[in-house]
Amino acid sequence: MRSGLSYSAEPAEEERELEDVYLKLLTLIERLHRQLLDVIKDELDRVGQTNINAVQALLLYNIGDAELTAGELRSRGHYLGSNVSYNLKKLVESGYISHKRSSADRRSVRVSLTPAGFEIRERLAGLFDRHLDSVEKVGDVSVTMVETTILTLDGLERFWADQIRFQL
Repeated sequence: MRSGLSYSAEPAEEERELEDVYLKLLTLIERLHRQLLDVIKDELDRVGQTNINAVQALLLYNIGDAELTAGELRSRGHYLGSNVSYNLKKLVESGYISHKRSSADRRSVRVSLTPAGFEIRERLAGLFDRHLDSVEKVGDVSVTMVETTILTLDGLERFWADQIRFQL
């Protein structure tokens, strides 16, 4: 992955070590996101909620009590442009989200959850609460581990954002 001259074995070894763990981290982030969606889909299937997919349910969860535009959802970093527009359209059609034109900018549409949308959000909140009850005992994941992981992921998020923003 990296090239260049190395004058001692130690820095080259550290670079290989960083390369190995960095690539493993990238794979793990991607796999964890897919597994989270699988966990959400399993919860929806368990209660017979088949007219919504896991991405859409997570979108409802992340909207919560807010009234947002598609652009605001994208800028929060949760979703890709066409993906969020498609899923919002489907959620409006299914009755989970209501939409109205912004009074400040008539081109902008603001979305919020309907009672059916709040039901899905509450279902996911219950799922996450159940996870909180067992993640430490069963998953062997402590508060300290989570805090350290958050710091690491926040650092990666800033690094990747800078790569795009400053074209590094």
